[in-house]
Amino acid sequence: MNERQPVKVDERFLELLDTQLGGERDPKERFATAFHELMTPIADRPDYRSVLSVGTLVPRVLVTGVVEADGAVNPISVRIDMEAGWWRSPNLLVG
Repeated sequence: MNERQPVKVDERFLELLDTQLGGERDPKERFATAFHELMTPIADRPDYRSVLSVGTLVPRVLVTGVVEADGAVNPISVRIDMEAGWWRSPNLLVG
C-alpha cells in the first residue's frame, strides 16, 4: 500500500483551473493516493508527476505536480484540451 502524500495547492493554480473548469476539478486525490505510480513528465526528476484524467464535460485534463521539501505535492501546471486525440501525440512524455 502506498503512503499518502500531503497535497497543497497554490492560489495561482486554482485561479488557472477555475478559469478553465469552474468547480469541476480533483487531481488532488490522485496526487495524494497514488503519486509514485503516476507518469513522470521529466526524465530523472521523480519529484515531478502528472495525472491524466478523462471525463464527460472535459475530455482530457493533464495536471503536473512536484513534491516539495515538506513532502507536500504542489500542482504547478494544468493542460485542458477539449479536442479528441491530443493525448496520442508522440510528444507527450510518459514515465
